[in-house]
Parts: sequence; C-alpha cells; structure tokens
Amino acid sequence: MTTAYDAVVLAGGAARRLGGVDKPGVRVGGRALLDRVLAACAGSGRTVVVGDPRPTVRPVRWTREQPSGTGPVAALDAGAVALRPGDPGSAGPGGDGTDAGTGAAGGASAGAGGPAGARPGAGAARTGAGAGAVGLSGPEAVLVLSADLPFLGEATVHRLLAALDAAPEAEAALLTDSDGRDQPLVAVYRAGPLRRALDELRNAHDGLGNLPLRLLTAGLRVVRVPAGPDEASAAFDCDTWEDIATARARIRDHGAVLDEWITAVKTELGLDLDVDTGVLLDLARDAAHGVARPAAPLTTFLVGYAAAKAAEDGTAPAEAVAEAARKATALAQRWAAEQDEAG
Repeated sequence: MTTAYDAVVLAGGAARRLGGVDKPGVRVGGRALLDRVLAACAGSGRTVVVGDPRPTVRPVRWTREQPSGTGPVAALDAGAVALRPGDPGSAGPGGDGTDAGTGAAGGASAGAGGPAGARPGAGAARTGAGAGAVGLSGPEAVLVLSADLPFLGEATVHRLLAALDAAPEAEAALLTDSDGRDQPLVAVYRAGPLRRALDELRNAHDGLGNLPLRLLTAGLRVVRVPAGPDEASAAFDCDTWEDIATARARIRDHGAVLDEWITAVKTELGLDLDVDTGVLLDLARDAAHGVARPAAPLTTFLVGYAAAKAAEDGTAPAEAVAEAARKATALAQRWAAEQDEAG
C-alpha cells in the first residue's frame, strides 16, 4: 500500500463509563490504548491527536477542540484544522505550537495519570469548533480513529485506503463491524469532502459542539468495508471496564499471546525489527535439549547481542538475527551429537 495519508486520532473523551479514568493511557497487553492505535497508523505522513498531551510511543501533534469535551465532530474538526500548514496547533517537533510527543517507549506513555512529561500548556487548543474552514492540505486521504481500539492493525488501515482508492466516486471508506454497523472512527475520508461536510454542519447547526457523527457521514458518499475474518476485532472499542477485561484476556489467547508479547517488548525497547519467532523458538529448544534448560534464554540473549554487533557493521537486522541463530543452532546440535556419541 503506497497511498499517502494523514491521521487524526480522537483521544479527548470523558470516559464516563470508566469513571472518568484517563482511557487513552489504560494499558492492554502492557501498552497504552493510544500507543496501540498509533502503531496501527504508523504509516501516516502526519498524525494529530486530539486530547491532552502525554508521552507517546512516537512523535505526534497535539490539539484540542474548543470548548473541550464538546463531542467527536468538534474534535475531528480540531484535528483536521491542525493539519493545515501554518496553523499554530500543527507545529512539528521542537516547534512553537503543541507538544509533538516525546517518542517515549511504551512504558512511559502508558501512565494512567495526566500528561506527565509534557510541556506546561502544551496541546492547548488553537483550533476547533467555530474555527472556520478546515483548509486541509497534503495527502488527499485522512484516516480518522478513536484512541480506544486495542485490536486495530495496519492491515485494516490498508484495506480502508485500498477501498477508497478503488472507488473514485466515494468520499469516505468506513469499516463495518461484525453486526454491519458503520464505524466512522475507523474510517478514511477524502480531505476536500470532509472539509465541505464539516463546514455544512457548522453552518446548519451554528457550530459543531455535541453533534453525532452520523450527521457527518450522512452528508458523504461512503463505501463500506466489512471487517475481515482475520480482523474481526478491529472495531472492538473499550468503553467499560468489562471491555478492558475482555481485551486483556483476548490478547492472552494461546494463538495471539506470543505476537502480542513480542510487539510489546519491541515497543518498550524502541526496536523496529521483524522477528522470526519460529527460528528463535527452535534455537531455544535445541539449546535446552542439547545442552541444558538454562542454556535456552542465555543462548537467545547472546544471539541478539551478536546480531546487534553485526548490524552495527552494516548487516540488515533481520538477516543478522537469522545468521546468528543459524550458527548457534548448529553449535547446539553438534553439542547434542557429541553427547549421543558418548552413549
């Protein structure tokens, strides 16, 4: 998927059904809900988060609807305006506008309190309801997401972008969940029609505060993208503590727990690396069986260290891991063969 897009993530809700807790900072699988969503839209050119600033897994731009807490349409408008070149709410890293994120590892970004580590006053709203035309520029596609989607992945984002590409007459591509319900906060919008629809709503209702999202999508030509069997939970959102408990239990399912754990570890350590889990598990097995059980974690640690050294010399990280694992596996097998020969 080569379609360029920007992203707006809505993270400023009151979370009343969670008792007013800082929902974007609630951890699922050791990662903040917001960080999990930011990972799903890592391919965006620019990412604006509408909410109170906090450390995040990657740099983002911050803004807030005015007044704060006036609903998703007003928040979406604020995020869209922050994408406008020259808007003070869209300053990049080190600029004079909003906090651009710390790029902190997952652990720092997952705090359940307020925006620890953010600059005082960072993220104060510069835009929002009543700010006038959106004035979007840059990529034609704008991905819009809520910050409470623990199972959203890049594959779903790519399907939405592809669906919009394949339907030139469409103005938005909306995910539909397993019950066929539209998900306007798991959707890709064309920038121009989004600007038009927001302006029409603003004029018709004397502002955007507390309007339902269905009014926005009703004014657009949409193509609907059913969630596929491999992404059935992409639209699962966490509105209650029961939802949080369900999400935490689901990621520990036998078929998903290793991938979830590896992703969490890579995020925590700031690693961007494709891990061949099968190769490392085979190595751990050979070391445990051919040498001794404690050899398994020690060997995989040494393989990682050797791969890092090789990567410093220019070898691709994934290739370095594979080569180091191959050598260590062969050594473990030779070790086991000698023991067999000894009887």
